[in-house]
Amino acid sequence: MNPPTANSATPVTDVRVREVGPRDGLQSIARTMPTEAKNRWVAALAASGLRTIEVGSFVPPKLLPQMADAAAVVQAARGLPGLTVAALAPNLRGARDALAAGAQELVIPVSASNEHSLANVRMTTEQAVAEAQAICAWRDSLPAATRPVVGIALSTSFGCSLAGPVSEDRVVGLAAQLAAGGADAVHLADTVGYANPVQVKRLTARVRRELGGKLGAGHFHNTRGQGLANAVAALEAGVTTLDASLAGLGGCPYAPGATGNIVTEDLVFLLESMGLRTGVDLEKLIAARAVIAAALPGEPLYGHLADAGLPKGFVYAAGIA
Repeated sequence: MNPPTANSATPVTDVRVREVGPRDGLQSIARTMPTEAKNRWVAALAASGLRTIEVGSFVPPKLLPQMADAAAVVQAARGLPGLTVAALAPNLRGARDALAAGAQELVIPVSASNEHSLANVRMTTEQAVAEAQAICAWRDSLPAATRPVVGIALSTSFGCSLAGPVSEDRVVGLAAQLAAGGADAVHLADTVGYANPVQVKRLTARVRRELGGKLGAGHFHNTRGQGLANAVAALEAGVTTLDASLAGLGGCPYAPGATGNIVTEDLVFLLESMGLRTGVDLEKLIAARAVIAAALPGEPLYGHLADAGLPKGFVYAAGIA
C-alpha cells in the first residue's frame, strides 16, 4: 500500500484534512475525557500524518468543563513535531489565553444566523464580527514572529436549526467583511447539517470569488447523511482544506439528532480513492479510535471504513501514476 509516513519529510498534499475531534467532538458530549487520554489521542492523530489539529476551546470552564484543560492539551501538542496546533476562541480573552498556551492557529466562531450566535456565544452576529475584528487588530499588534494564524469559522453558513434558511447574500457579505477585517481565512461551516451538495458548490464558489486565497476550510456535519457529498462539492468549488472528526465524534447542541462531524477516516479514504493526496496513513488513523473507546467507553463511534477495512489492492494517491 505504501502509506505515507509521518516521520518523513512533510508529504505533498492536494487536500489538507484538519482534525477537529478533540475540540468540536469532545465539547459536544456530556462526559469529559481525561487530559492524559486527550494527549494520547492527539499524539496518535499526529502520528497518522494529520498536520493540523484543533485540540481545544478557550472558554470558561463553567460553560464547557470538557475544555477546562485546553491550555495543558495545547502545551503537550506543541511538543509533537510538524503539527500545527489550533484552538477555538470566541473572544479576545480566549484568544490571548490560547496564544499564551502556545496555539499557532486561532479559530474564531461567527454565526451567520443571529439566533445561533446568541445561543452559541451570547453575542449578536454584529457583536461577534466586532470581536473577531478586535482579535485581528490585537494579532497585528504582536511581533510578526509571534502572530498566530486567525481563521473565522462562519457557522450556520448553510442553514440554522433555530432560524431555518440563511441568506446566501448574508453569508457572502459577512465573509467579505471578516476577510477585510483582517482574518487570514474564512471557513464555511455547515454547523447543524443542513447543506446539500448543489447549495455547497454554489455558495462556496461565490465566497471564493469574493475572497480568493482567504477561502478557508469546508466544515460539514453528517446530520442528514450528506456530509461526504458536501465535501466533494466543496472541493469542486475550490476548497483545499476540509474539517473532520475521528469516528464522527461530536455534533451540535442546537441540532437535535445530529450525529456529528464527517468521519475523518472515511473522508481520507474518499480523498485518497479519488487520487487526492492527504499525507495520512489510514491504518494509523483507524488505530487512533482505540484511544476514544478506552477513555469514553460506550460512546458511539461512527464510520464505514473502520467497519469494512481497506479494500484489497488499495493504493494511496501518492502511488497513483
